Amino acid sequence: MHLEIITPEAKLFNGEVLSAQLPGVEGSFQLLNNHAPIISALSKGTIKLDLAQGVQTFEAIEGKVEPSAKSDKILIVHIKGGVIEMQNNKVIILAE
Repeated sequence: MHLEIITPEAKLFNGEVLSAQLPGVEGSFQLLNNHAPIISALSKGTIKLDLAQGVQTFEAIEGKVEPSAKSDKILIVHIKGGVIEMQNNKVIILAE
């Protein structure tokens, strides 16, 4: 599925992922390919992306985006909150 993470400062990520773990306000949840359409609020926490093709190009903003120490296929993004929308295998995350 295609995923974008957009903040007021920059577009942090734009690429293909196999899954995304997100910090929802009612608890964490995961999105996989062909997930039902969803709009949800996000709380402070980390987004973990399982990249489809290893490390892809992303905009590193100090303290917000980092590759995982365990795998070059996992990208970790720290957020203060935000909103997510998924529809037709396209995910847009508007984050702080």
